[in-house]
Amino acid sequence: MINLVDLMGIVFYLALIVLVIVLIILVIRAIKTLGKVDKTLDDIQEKSSKLDGVFHIIDNTTDVVVGISDSIISFVASGLENLVNRKKVKKDE
Repeated sequence: MINLVDLMGIVFYLALIVLVIVLIILVIRAIKTLGKVDKTLDDIQEKSSKLDGVFHIIDNTTDVVVGISDSIISFVASGLENLVNRKKVKKDE
């Protein structure tokens, strides 16, 4: 006749076998998922590198526009300063 200790040992070993099989299945699925994530990240990196060129062009364009606007502002400011100084010189005379 089967002893209770032997029965619990058999149940324990069957539970371990099922657990190992489930863990193997989960690991295989995780590996497949990581492969898909890696492929997606490579695709995102490739697309972002294409956008880097566009952002570089935009950055250069804004730098040029800022340089031109600074030149115009300094020209207008110096013109106004000269105009104000001429009026002061005429008033002093």
